[in-house]
Amino acid sequence: MSRSAHPAGPRHADVLPEGHYSAPPTDLNVLDHKVWAQTVGRGEDGVVTVGGVPVTRLAEEFGTPVYIMDEADFRARARAWRTAFGADADVFYAGKAFLSRAVVRWLEEEGLNLDVCSGGELATALSAGMAPERIAFHGNNKSVAEITRAVEAGVGRIVLDSFQEIVRVAHIAQSLGKRQKVQIRITVGVEAHTHEFIATAHEDQKFGIPLAGGQAAEAVRRALHLDGLELIGIHSHIGSQIFDMSGFEVAAHRVVGLLKDIRDEHGVELPEIDLGGGLGIAYTSDDDPREPHEIAKALGEIVGRECEAARLRTPRISVEPGRAVVGPTAFTLYEVGTVKPLEGLRTYVSVDGGMSDNIRTALYDAEYSVALVSRASDAEPMLVRVVGKHCESGDIVVKDAFLPADLAPGDLIAVPATGAYCRSMASNYNHVLRPPVVAVKDGEARVIVRRETEEDLLRLDVG
Repeated sequence: MSRSAHPAGPRHADVLPEGHYSAPPTDLNVLDHKVWAQTVGRGEDGVVTVGGVPVTRLAEEFGTPVYIMDEADFRARARAWRTAFGADADVFYAGKAFLSRAVVRWLEEEGLNLDVCSGGELATALSAGMAPERIAFHGNNKSVAEITRAVEAGVGRIVLDSFQEIVRVAHIAQSLGKRQKVQIRITVGVEAHTHEFIATAHEDQKFGIPLAGGQAAEAVRRALHLDGLELIGIHSHIGSQIFDMSGFEVAAHRVVGLLKDIRDEHGVELPEIDLGGGLGIAYTSDDDPREPHEIAKALGEIVGRECEAARLRTPRISVEPGRAVVGPTAFTLYEVGTVKPLEGLRTYVSVDGGMSDNIRTALYDAEYSVALVSRASDAEPMLVRVVGKHCESGDIVVKDAFLPADLAPGDLIAVPATGAYCRSMASNYNHVLRPPVVAVKDGEARVIVRRETEEDLLRLDVG
């Protein structure tokens, strides 16, 4: 690969501009497994491997940019969640994080259920053979067609998000001669410590029915008296990328309080509560996520304590990890195109992807790590900003990070922890083709979502 020289940008911490970065690592060749998948390592030749396969081979065979998924890591994380919560709880993988037919099959084999939130996600699940009774259907504005398909398929639960949807689902189920199991999603007024756009339990937002003002209690009354519905529980989701369990404690207290009110008014103890997902992962070495067994223990104790105080039987708990399962299992592999130092500021490293394959940095101000993966380097660290090829100054993949000062066009770099939401939120901005997803396991690599082609783009253009 090319090693063309270029003027050096700033290198040392004492001359760096203000920004979102830590001090440079002592060795840029070391991979922090807090942010990388389990089978990722660096070979004796300096090339990073995943599942025993060198990234140079993956780039040659599948091109770049490409999402590389460690299948063994995905399966191990799925098993860890299933084991942590045990037989008395349900784990629903949140398909919005990333969904494909291969992933559906992995979930079924590892004992996880699936949460979908659109007709397309439902179609993917059913086409891959997921048992309908293991599917939960979410969404704040499900269409009549989507609800009808879900009821006809026999999904295990539909999560009701509004008063209109209560009536809509009941009518569709009755017209089909069915009684649909449902949960009611409530907003409990918890301010999760996360980005405004992914906080979902405060009252001023689009999801759920507010607990405040008796609205959730009224929704329960209506659901209990409609023949087409079987109300099995209450659903709460407080946000995403959360590390602090205190929000879940407040949410559980308020959900159990509603269960107590339901029992006192209707003589019914609902058998389930779903506390949602949103548990954070490590995008950088500074992040410190909890392990599934810690989360399961904490949630079980919180719910048990609240139910004991309310003199309720402890309901069956459901959780919905998505990012926490798939996020750390994948990285995005790019080829460096240009290296542009700006004296006294930083060096801009342009890659062959960008905001079309990872919008999260632009959308959420998300932080990521990055590493040179096609070789080792003993060069001193330089402060870089990894940017894409799109016609936007906000087309940033990694805002501030350190890469070796001898980085050059043709090098391969990789951004870890891109398994969640990157492919799901990918776009064709500037008519850029969406990358493939390649699963690697035990020395073998296979495409599970193919790269888009120009023919794919033009097929939709009927002008």
